[in-house]
Amino acid sequence: MNRILPLLTVALLASTAAAQTNPSQPAPPTQTAAQWAATSTALAAKARATYQAGHYAIDQTLWRQAADAAEAAVAADPGNPDYLKLRAQLYTEIGFWKKAEAAWSAYYRAVPRAGTAADHTAAIAQYNLGYAAYTRQSPSQAAAYFDRCLKLDPQNVLCSSWAARTALEAGEYTRAQNYYAQALQLSPNDKTLAYFSGLAKSAGTYGPAATQAFSQAYIELDAGRKEQALAKFQEAARAAPNFAEAWREAGRLALELGNAQAAVDAYRGVSALPSTDKSDAYNLGLAREGLQYGLGAVQTFRAAYNQYVAGDRAAALSGFTQAATQNPTYAKAWAWVGRVQYEAKNFPAAAEAYSKAVALDPTDKSSAYYLQLAQQGK
Repeated sequence: MNRILPLLTVALLASTAAAQTNPSQPAPPTQTAAQWAATSTALAAKARATYQAGHYAIDQTLWRQAADAAEAAVAADPGNPDYLKLRAQLYTEIGFWKKAEAAWSAYYRAVPRAGTAADHTAAIAQYNLGYAAYTRQSPSQAAAYFDRCLKLDPQNVLCSSWAARTALEAGEYTRAQNYYAQALQLSPNDKTLAYFSGLAKSAGTYGPAATQAFSQAYIELDAGRKEQALAKFQEAARAAPNFAEAWREAGRLALELGNAQAAVDAYRGVSALPSTDKSDAYNLGLAREGLQYGLGAVQTFRAAYNQYVAGDRAAALSGFTQAATQNPTYAKAWAWVGRVQYEAKNFPAAAEAYSKAVALDPTDKSSAYYLQLAQQGK
């Protein structure tokens, strides 16, 4: 809690003996508002030189003293716009957002807004308050802050994009599209904005519950919380089974996390839709095979196969061998170890690998055939 520095300093008491013989001295005169403002400015400069930028806080001594001095300047001359702005800018700089909001409100009561640099700084406080409200799951409050931010600074791309996000999640698709269009004018190369702008145009098909879950999944993903992001993508897909991108994002993330069952469920969901494509079928096959042999082994095998197709036989052999080592029951991996060794005319190694493949899968006629050839050294 901030406390304004006392406007009068207290005179020090003299010793008991001196007090009996000397009259007490009067307190020194109060500083003027201008002096308090100068003190605040000097302390803030010293704080910037002392503390690490980006980590300023009100509980740091110099910043607290600078804020107290700014409060004292305002108390000494409440209607002075320079001191009101000094206080508001200081609270904004140190990220004390509620104090900053109140301080800017006081400033604008004294000075009509006229598109000044102060407006841009004041908008920063509104953005941070809005983002904090969003993370507290208070979307309507967040939307109000973002709206106030844009009234102060229409060029603030953060506020336009987050105003769009809150409108999208609230099911206000027209407003969301307008905000995304505004944000893309400010940042035309932002792929995430372009993606969500497209989502806003089709969100009516999926409904607010699915759209909100999908949007929040990206927040979790940006924060590095992949398990939570997967859960949100799954929630979006369940809420709107026709939401192909929700299924795909859930599947992609499940594969990345090594969750084969979740990947199977996701790619099975998207494969049932008219918009399914070859990559969905490929990933569904990968996930199903991963359930049987482990995703790590299957992914290693497929990477090795790509190296084989590219003509890098040494890398392919290493990959197939690694896949077979990751799961010794992976018959297909042993078969491909045998194939690469056979093509290199390393018949003993080929026979050993093919024999393992045939033992694991007696129906593999190709491996059985080449096993005989390898054993014969042909």
